[in-house]
Amino acid sequence: MGSDWRYAAPLWLPGGDAQTIISALWGRHLARSRVLWRRERWATTDADFIDADWLGGTPSASVGPTFAGGKTTLVLFHGLEGSSSSHYAQTFALEAQQRHWGFVLPHFRGCSGPINLAPRAYHSGDYEEIGWMLQRVRAQVGPACTLYAVGVSLGGNALLRWVQEAGSTACRTVSAVAAVSAPLDLRAAGDAIDSGRNRWLYAQLFLRTMKHKARSKAQQFPGLFDLPRALAAQTLREFDDAFTAPLHGFDGVEDYWRRASAKPGLAATEMPTLILNARNDPLVPASCLPQLDEAGAAVTLWQPGSGGHVGFPGQISWRSGRPELQLQGLPQAVCNWLMVQGA
Repeated sequence: MGSDWRYAAPLWLPGGDAQTIISALWGRHLARSRVLWRRERWATTDADFIDADWLGGTPSASVGPTFAGGKTTLVLFHGLEGSSSSHYAQTFALEAQQRHWGFVLPHFRGCSGPINLAPRAYHSGDYEEIGWMLQRVRAQVGPACTLYAVGVSLGGNALLRWVQEAGSTACRTVSAVAAVSAPLDLRAAGDAIDSGRNRWLYAQLFLRTMKHKARSKAQQFPGLFDLPRALAAQTLREFDDAFTAPLHGFDGVEDYWRRASAKPGLAATEMPTLILNARNDPLVPASCLPQLDEAGAAVTLWQPGSGGHVGFPGQISWRSGRPELQLQGLPQAVCNWLMVQGA
């Protein structure tokens, strides 16, 4: 299963919900003022745009491979309704900064602030988009740069789907990848988010911003999808069936969740891949996590008993006279693993 990172949650912070929520709230506060971003806008082939946030000081594409960060760059793909403001983006950026790596977070469409222009959004199996983003970064940093990619939650599943679709050619772009708290079985994860208290703790938070984007998309393209049904959705299943699936060519939510899930392709995965899931993740049930016989030899599974969903908090320390929850353990462990693969 992989024991290179023996994570254990603090005794004072029991349970997956607490480890998830406290990490998100505290992490967003602690790192916001410590990461300086530089935004680039990339034009896509379908007359749309993607906003990419580089760790501060990184020059534009015209500068080429002499960017700040030298010989290594980390690409981070965010989760559902995430952005460079998400707590995990901040902590991974700080880790890259500490290692003198380049770092970039390309936003999925519609997640950087302004609504995107094309009659589409983003989804959990968006491997073609992942591939285009990675090729854009590779062209920008140059062939001599070691490139790593990390996907968090939805971004982790989409990254693994790209690895599976790219097959043996993936190593031409990146040296190794990692997926953190990824919902590799989308049906199991979707049902978990929509059930019990999760429906009120998490699903409604996601739906609030997703419905806002659906309204904007309907104003751009009237009749593109059933807006009243999307706005009436009370679960992610209902919203994906009304909005996400039809916008991206799927025949309903079941077809979307089945075809977009990365778990069935893990046995054939050839790229050095780390998959990290806490067994108490409230959004990704332990019962659906991959086992050793479901993953190829290139796949490393880390499944600690605690950590929550993209949480993995450490102890509290003091910084400038204030308490600070340590959250760098997660990016440190993941980046250490990536470095070993790229050596």
